[in-house]
Amino acid sequence: MSKTSVKTTVEWRKVNWRKLESRVFKLQKRIFIASSRGDLKAVRRLQKTLMRSWSAKMLVVRRVTQDNQGKKTSGIDGIKSLTPVQRLALVQKLELKGKAKPTRRVWIDKPGTDEKRPLGIPTMYDRANQALVKLALEAEWEARFEPNSYGFRPGRSCQDAIGAIYIAINQKAKYVLDADIAKCFDRINHGELLKKLNTFPTLKRQIKSWLKSGVMDGKQLFSTSEGTPQGGVISPLLANIALHGMEERIKQVAEELPGRKRDNHYALSLIRYADDFVILHEDITVVQRCKVIIAEWLNGIGLELKPSKTRLTHTLEKHEGQDAGFNFLGFNIRQYPVGKYNTGCSSNGKPLGFKTLIKPSNQKLRIHYDSVSEVIEQHKTAPQAALIARLNPIIRGWANYYRTVVSKESYSELDKRVYLKLKSWGQRRHPNKSGHWVANKYWQTCGNDNWVFATSQEGKNPLRLLKYSATEITRHVKVKGEASPYDGNLVYWSTRMGKNPEVPKDVATLLKRQKGKCAHCGLYFTESSVMEVDHIIPKSKGGKNEYKNLQLLHRHCHDQKTASDGSLGTKSGCNSAKPNPAKSGNRGTYDKSLITEEPCDAKVSSTVLKTSGSREGIA
Repeated sequence: MSKTSVKTTVEWRKVNWRKLESRVFKLQKRIFIASSRGDLKAVRRLQKTLMRSWSAKMLVVRRVTQDNQGKKTSGIDGIKSLTPVQRLALVQKLELKGKAKPTRRVWIDKPGTDEKRPLGIPTMYDRANQALVKLALEAEWEARFEPNSYGFRPGRSCQDAIGAIYIAINQKAKYVLDADIAKCFDRINHGELLKKLNTFPTLKRQIKSWLKSGVMDGKQLFSTSEGTPQGGVISPLLANIALHGMEERIKQVAEELPGRKRDNHYALSLIRYADDFVILHEDITVVQRCKVIIAEWLNGIGLELKPSKTRLTHTLEKHEGQDAGFNFLGFNIRQYPVGKYNTGCSSNGKPLGFKTLIKPSNQKLRIHYDSVSEVIEQHKTAPQAALIARLNPIIRGWANYYRTVVSKESYSELDKRVYLKLKSWGQRRHPNKSGHWVANKYWQTCGNDNWVFATSQEGKNPLRLLKYSATEITRHVKVKGEASPYDGNLVYWSTRMGKNPEVPKDVATLLKRQKGKCAHCGLYFTESSVMEVDHIIPKSKGGKNEYKNLQLLHRHCHDQKTASDGSLGTKSGCNSAKPNPAKSGNRGTYDKSLITEEPCDAKVSSTVLKTSGSREGIA
C-alpha cells in the first residue's frame, strides 16, 4: 500500500463521524419543520444544501460501503467493496448529473410459493447517490405522509399497523376490505409520480433517470417505462410517495357520511403497509363504496387492485360463505363470540359479547414449519451443534415477530412439531439404538427445564435449541399518530427502540443501560442504525460473556474499536443471528432486515436482497 493510501485510510478511520451525523440531522430536522409548515421554498433550499454537503456525502458512502447488508452485492459495474481510498474518491464524485446506469436483474425466491421476485441492483455510485437523495426527500415527506401509513418508514413497523387495526375494531365489529395492489412496484406511472414529487428540476431529472435507466437481465437490456426499480435504496420511499393520498381520499368519503364528522372519521379507517391495505367500517355499503373509489384513485397512477388478494369479510360473522376475520401481514385478526364472563367491554364498561384476538396466521405457521423442517432435513449427517446454530436464528426471528399478539398456543404447537421432527432426526441417525438412548444423547436438563435439545454438558456452555414457548409475550405500544424520527424528540425515539418487539432481549437491555446512545461515539441510535454487541475486554484477552463486559455500538464504531484493541481475530466469530450474550460467545448484530421475517420476506418492495445461498442484502 502506498504512503498516500495509508494516509487516506487513517483519515477515513479518524473522521469525526459524530460531528457529521449531527450536521446532517440538524439539516434534516430543519427540512422536516419547513415541510410541516408548508414552506416549500425553504425546503428546496435546505435540500440543496444537504445534498451538496460533504458531511452527507461521507455518511451515505459509509452506509452503502460499510453498514448496509448488501454492501458486497454488485450492480452491473461489478464493484462489491471499496477501500478507504476509493470511498473518499467516491465522495468527491457524488453529484446529481441527471444520468444513471441500468440496474442488474437478480431473481430471488418468494417464500411459500414457486414464483420468483425480480430485484434491480444499482451500481455502487448510483446507490450512494440514491442514499444522498433519500436523506433530503425522506425528511420532507415524513412531515407529509399520512398517519396510518406504516410500511418502509423510519420509526414504524408492521406491529404498529396491527396495533392500529386493533384500536379500530376492538370496540365494534366491522366489515373489512382486505386489498392488495397488483404488481404495485412494477406499474407505477412515472409521470404521475414525478408530478406528485413536485421537486426542483435537477432532482427531478435525476430521479427520472433512475426510473428510466433500464435493467440488465444477463446480457440483455430491458427498458423500464413504468414502475420503481426494486432493490434500490430510494425505491420504497418513491413507492410510498406514489401511494400517498389514499387515506385522505377515504377521509373525504367519511365527511360525506351522515352524522357527526368526528364520529365518521373515527369509524372509517384505512390502514396501509406498503401496497397492502385494509378499509374498516361497520356498514358494508360504505366499505363497498370505498372499494370503488380507491380503485378509481389507483387508476390515476397506473395501478389496480389484485382480485385474487382482495376480499370483503366481517371481523365477527361469516360473510358470503367466508369465515370471519382476515389475514394481514402474517397475522390473523378475528373476533370471537363469547359469554358474559369472557367478553370484552366497551370504554364505559358495557359487555360487547365478543373478544378480539390477533394470532399468527395458519399460512405463516405452515410456511415457517416447512422452512424449519427443510433445515433439519439438510442436516441429516451434520453435528448437533451445527443444526442448533442454524435453527436458532430462524426460531428467534419468527418468535420475536409474533410476540406482541396471542401466540402462546402457536408457540406450543410449534414446539411439539419441532420436537417430533428432531426425534425422527435422532432415530434416523441411530437406527439400532432405542428411543431412550437417543433421548439421553440429544436431550439434556438445563436449569429448570428437563427436556432441552442441547449439546452435551461436558463443556461449560452447552449449545441449546431455543423454544418458541420461552418467548415472552409483550404488548406493543403503537407509534404516536404523526410522530417522526425527524421531529427532534430523541428521548422518545431512543427509548422506543428498546421496546420494539423485533429488538432481541440482550440488545434491549444494553439500549436501556446506555440510555439509547452508542458507547463509542455517544450518538443516539436511530431506526436506521445498524447495531452490534461488543465485548469491552475482547474474548482473546480473557473477556467474559457477561452484561458488564458488553456494550452496544454502531457497526462502524465496532469496526474502529475492534481494529484498535487488537481483537481482529474475533471478527470471524461475528454472528448476525443475534445470539444471547449470556449464552454465546459470538458477536451479535442487530439489524431489522435480518430479524424481521414478516413482512419483508413477503413484500416485493423490500430493498433487502436475500439470495438463496446468502443473507447478504442491499438496503
